[in-house]
Amino acid sequence: MRFKFFKGLLPLEWPGALRDALAGVTLASMNIPQVLGYARIAGMPVVTGLYTVLLPLIGFAVFGSSRHLVVAADSATATIFASGLTDMAPAGSAKYVALVGMVALLTAGFLLVARIFKLGFLADFLSRTVLVGFLAGVGVQVGIAMLGNMLGISVTSAHTTDQLMRLAQAWQQTRPQTLALSVLVVALILACKRYAPRLPMPLLTVVGGIAASYVFHFSRHGIAVIGPVPTGWPHFGVPMVSWRELISLVPIAGSCFVVIIAQSAAAARVFADRYHERLDKDADILGLSVANFGAALSGAFVVNGSPTQTAMADRAGARSQLAQLVFAGVVVLVLLFLTAPLQYLPHCVLAGIVFTIALGLIDLKSLRDIRRESPGEYALALATAAAVVLVGVEEGILLAIALSLLRHVRHSYRPHTTLLAPDAQGRWLPVPATPGSQTAPGLIVYRFGADLFFANDNRFADEVRQLIQRAPSPVQWFVVDAGAITDLDYSAARSVRALCEDLTERGVTLVFGRVNDYLLADMRRHGIAEVIGDDHIFPTLHEALSFAGVHSARATV
Repeated sequence: MRFKFFKGLLPLEWPGALRDALAGVTLASMNIPQVLGYARIAGMPVVTGLYTVLLPLIGFAVFGSSRHLVVAADSATATIFASGLTDMAPAGSAKYVALVGMVALLTAGFLLVARIFKLGFLADFLSRTVLVGFLAGVGVQVGIAMLGNMLGISVTSAHTTDQLMRLAQAWQQTRPQTLALSVLVVALILACKRYAPRLPMPLLTVVGGIAASYVFHFSRHGIAVIGPVPTGWPHFGVPMVSWRELISLVPIAGSCFVVIIAQSAAAARVFADRYHERLDKDADILGLSVANFGAALSGAFVVNGSPTQTAMADRAGARSQLAQLVFAGVVVLVLLFLTAPLQYLPHCVLAGIVFTIALGLIDLKSLRDIRRESPGEYALALATAAAVVLVGVEEGILLAIALSLLRHVRHSYRPHTTLLAPDAQGRWLPVPATPGSQTAPGLIVYRFGADLFFANDNRFADEVRQLIQRAPSPVQWFVVDAGAITDLDYSAARSVRALCEDLTERGVTLVFGRVNDYLLADMRRHGIAEVIGDDHIFPTLHEALSFAGVHSARATV
């Protein structure tokens, strides 16, 4: 592997450097409260949220290629390992922290393997539709998980349905002062997001919550606070777990790996396209691997290319990874000098911030667009979201991939098929291939909308036979528009060859038009060209129709 360092930073000019430095300070003011909230989602000590924007940010800035991607704590990956580890150790315990660190280390290893073998294409197996549904499900799951802290009710279960049942049973235990403070935080952040999006309201709510808690002694009035936060650098070291625990962590790390590959690639691609920049997907995977190694060794948890934080960086004016490096520098100052006040931060304030983050993951506009443009994909997005909420994040990811692949296979298994048929003015227009129709007396021009393979070859052959058998007049010429067929596997070749022999015996002349070089090679290798004759295969549909005796003027319609 050849390394090119700081691809997301260089070239750097003075005006741009000043702009990015200011953007980094702004980004820190907006994101520090969020990463503290992500630590709550992850079940980790709150200070570890700051650790995720220290070495991981620096690691990606050095090795990654995206000028915009912010690699830090993320709700999607935090939810994955939190839901998988709470049965193995109590959240926040030393054992839990070690397990979380090992998940980050394993995830980093998976990403490194992906870089070595150039597996960036795996990101393509999670479509944008599925990603929208997945993030919506995570948003619902995270939002429900925060309700306990927002109401002042203790909820220990990691499963969403159990959490809802617990809240329904214990709603009378709601602490009014905690609920009032939570509602105030959520209302302020949502209002600011709507009317003053550049104002760092999450940071202001944290500062205000800490000040009010200190002055009015919230902890004495039934409002829980996070308590003492360690000062200084994180403790560096390799997380230690048993072999049995290591095996149990592999699927969790695999789920994090898939989400990181898909989500980071999608976020980086969006902003690279927006600014007409080139993106090195393999370099980004390496940067993500280094970032997670840094997280594991510094006592943090899995980091991801966050779409929400990347969008925040863009709004702040960041145009290179210098902004992220400045962000990391601000975090160093906070860790060294400003952790003491964090002990007064109420849990409900942090939960309210995370709740608004969860709401932001539910992209209603994209869901409406998907429903309008593709009802089938809308159902897929909803199924993914429901699986995440009802079954779990890991299962939701696997279901999302399976449903995406099944949907693709279904399109290939039952592709759109058309034939040319005359309209009222006599023009030939593509219409659905319905038995009983034909292009002209004695002629059918038919198009199959996918590659031919073992799953759809019988469908192709059966439809061709039905079109010929039920045609209004005896068919003499059957022209296959093969523009969408680029490949022919062994099983399909056997079926097509049998069909060609059958039609030849019936006296139907079979002609293939728009045959590309790859398909032609397959037809010759499998003996199809030998059955129908090389002179019945043409690179254009116009030539195929001319061979069938169709006038040139009609052939161009």
